[in-house]
Amino acid sequence: MKIRCDSLDALFSEFIRKRSNGFCERCGKYYGWERLQCCHFHGRSKRSVRFDEANACALCFGDHQYFHSRPLEFVEWFKQRLGEQGFDLLNSRARTPARYLDKAAITLYLKEEIKKLELER
Repeated sequence: MKIRCDSLDALFSEFIRKRSNGFCERCGKYYGWERLQCCHFHGRSKRSVRFDEANACALCFGDHQYFHSRPLEFVEWFKQRLGEQGFDLLNSRARTPARYLDKAAITLYLKEEIKKLELER
């Protein structure tokens, strides 16, 4: 089943990529935020963490492909990135069913966070 991307997915992706200042979070190379990809640890089908900042990172194409072909390394990298407790909390949130997402509130939050990021530069 293909997951449909909507305008909120695009906004979330923009936020994650801008949050990294244009640098790949794995290799550290500068690509500019437009050339990075938003990579989810738990896939977008997990509605409870689809727009969770801890569940996503900005990766270059090569590192995104690398991790999807080596899932055990991806797990270890995410554990190191979030810390053991943060990783456990993310997994707990991913197991929690999400019956309703307030997309309007998420949109407002992401737009404000993007504004903050742009003002910091």
